[in-house]
Amino acid sequence: MNLRSKRRLAADVLGVGEDRIRFDPEAEDFIQDAITRSTIRGLVGLGAIKVAPEKGVSRGRCRAKHRRAKPRHQGSFRGTLTSRASKKTAWVNKVRALRWRLTVARDRNEVTRENYTKLYRQIKGGQVRDVKRLLEMIKESRK
Repeated sequence: MNLRSKRRLAADVLGVGEDRIRFDPEAEDFIQDAITRSTIRGLVGLGAIKVAPEKGVSRGRCRAKHRRAKPRHQGSFRGTLTSRASKKTAWVNKVRALRWRLTVARDRNEVTRENYTKLYRQIKGGQVRDVKRLLEMIKESRK
């Protein structure tokens, strides 16, 4: 018994694909006689024509794969040190930090005016490596 046209009609009435239409084998005679949309709706109400549930693609395998995947993007850097921040930018930041710390020391009277000028010029000349060394030099200048 060829029910292809009934399957197409039922799919159109129910708004689903033809593959999801299921016919009850015991009601095939009734289905064969159904030629209008209203009779198809009646057979759906009786349970002779049913709609199969949607088939989905399971995400389970994908989730499992991501659970055991190597962690990414956790603090890795791209590019060399100078490509991320140029040497000039690094120098400017260093000098600004040193000058600010020296100014704080002068305002606290930890450094005399003469030593302030001397240390300021040493910072400009690149003789002071970092703030720790600057603080050591300030201690030495007080002695």
